[in-house]
Amino acid sequence: MDEKEIERLLDKFDKSSLKNFELTQDDFKLALSKREAGDQVVVGEPTLTTPNDTVSAPKPTSKQSQNESTTPGVNSAADVAEIKAPLVGVIYFAPSPDKPAFKKQGDKVEKGDVVCVIEAMKMINEVKSDVSGTISNILVEDGSMVEYDQPLFQVKKG
Repeated sequence: MDEKEIERLLDKFDKSSLKNFELTQDDFKLALSKREAGDQVVVGEPTLTTPNDTVSAPKPTSKQSQNESTTPGVNSAADVAEIKAPLVGVIYFAPSPDKPAFKKQGDKVEKGDVVCVIEAMKMINEVKSDVSGTISNILVEDGSMVEYDQPLFQVKKG
């Protein structure tokens, strides 16, 4: 299977009502699983959700909105974007073990910058930022397995 076929399978699985899917082809095995609607993944701020979860933050009152807009250093959720995994695989923050990381927490990032790579089926795939700003949080460990559409980085826009 090539990357396009896997992405197509992931997209169809995401849109389906299936909870689990497993594919075995020669020495290749792909297993997909969706979280239940009540399951939440919380990593720092804000609350992260899977595509099947719907969690909405309480809407601030007009007085809260005024305070947030005039208080320096207070960030609203609208100022934070997430860079998500485009495919399933193992994430690496550097092009090779002896090279420096593409981006670290606190680094500026421009739309189109490579922020990490994901290895899938012995192929290295670059992950590029779709927003410009500053990396405010790294949500996964270097060398860990990531899922399709899993948030990897939080970026403070601006």
